[in-house]
Amino acid sequence: MSENRRLTRTTMIGYVLAAAIFLIDQVSKYWIIALIQLPQRGQIELLSILNFTWVENRGVSLGMLTASSDTQRWLLVGLTGAISLGVIVWIWREKRVQDVFALGLVLGGAIGNLSDRIRYGYVADFIDLHFGDFQPFLVFNVADAAITIGVVILVLRAFLLREKPEPVETE
Repeated sequence: MSENRRLTRTTMIGYVLAAAIFLIDQVSKYWIIALIQLPQRGQIELLSILNFTWVENRGVSLGMLTASSDTQRWLLVGLTGAISLGVIVWIWREKRVQDVFALGLVLGGAIGNLSDRIRYGYVADFIDLHFGDFQPFLVFNVADAAITIGVVILVLRAFLLREKPEPVETE
């Protein structure tokens, strides 16, 4: 087998992290839905800056592309599945551990939200951070946080840590 097709320690970091994020996301949603019964309660104030607020998110990031029909829901499932497969391949080929770590966050979050959309028809969101009336984020979940952190890491690394080209030898 060629070098880039072997399962390396770096690749395993990405896949194990993705599995851990998926599990944490799903356990948190089980806890919120089945044990705390947030869907029936609507909202629970925890701290002056943090509530658990039940939201059935039928769209994607920031509520865009809302799936108002079953066809649109399954199109979003297909799109998210295709993106997840792309990230799986990217992790497989990526050699930089920092990028694999970020991709593992993205993959775990994407699969967590994909699982919700398949099972419920929506993504279960419940973390509501606010500062008085100022609400800098929409209600989100563990998967959303992982995706956001992973994407921020990838973007920062792409813009701040560009590889320097090899110097050209002159005669």
